[in-house]
Amino acid sequence: MESEKKLAVITGADGGMGKEITRAVAMAGYRVIMACCRLKKAVEVRRELLSEHEGLDIEIREIDLASLRSVAIFANTLLAEGKSVSLLMNNAGTMETGLHITEDGLECTVSVNYVGHYLLTRKLLPLMGEGSRIVSMVSCTYAIGHLDFPDFFTRGRKGGFWRIPVYSNTKLALTLFTIDLAARLRGRGIVVNAADPGIVSTDIITMHAWFDPLTDVLFRPFIRTPLQGAATAIHLLLDEEAGKRTGTLNVSCHAKPLSEKYTRHLQMDELWNRTEQMVKKWL
Repeated sequence: MESEKKLAVITGADGGMGKEITRAVAMAGYRVIMACCRLKKAVEVRRELLSEHEGLDIEIREIDLASLRSVAIFANTLLAEGKSVSLLMNNAGTMETGLHITEDGLECTVSVNYVGHYLLTRKLLPLMGEGSRIVSMVSCTYAIGHLDFPDFFTRGRKGGFWRIPVYSNTKLALTLFTIDLAARLRGRGIVVNAADPGIVSTDIITMHAWFDPLTDVLFRPFIRTPLQGAATAIHLLLDEEAGKRTGTLNVSCHAKPLSEKYTRHLQMDELWNRTEQMVKKWL
């Protein structure tokens, strides 16, 4: 009798890097759930992957990380099914161009990039065990991030909305969550790491501000394709050696040493506790 395939959940699987991660994980023999909010796009991506590679086991399920209710419904369905989750890829991301507040009172970038993934991860932990892997897609911009509480959750930052600092703040939060969660789960054998894709040509890079064309010219030589950007995350999900390290930030498929400024960040506990308060009604 054929053994049941291991299960992988990938958020933002309809995006550029998400598609490449989905392809690699499905081709490695996993049953993949594409967790997406743009269902029409997800259907196109799934159709493309199945036309290129027959027999892949790929399913689409709706999740809107800007709605904690949607995240809870998605997770509760999986919990009810009771299948073990081997891989969780927190890949979805956004860089909002203006201040948008979600139904939960969160700034939208903060909800999609951080709080939604926090809740999803926390709720799926009962389905994960020794050997399971959690990978979060962060960004080099974490290094310029700041966590101003309580403004971080409701506005993204102190003062007026500015998308790049807000985005950076969410990536700092996701990086700290990764380090903290890895330490908390070490005894259970669940591996938790962060992937920095570099500067990647995805939907997030837009032309909404006057400086973007200039930025495009300056950074074009350094901009990676979605496949190049996805490589580190794929490595962390599938590579045997990568499964032996936890609580690391990874760039170009290698762990990057982090200073104590991050590994023992002064706000790490406060971030965890405040986020727990935000999501506790859904846990």
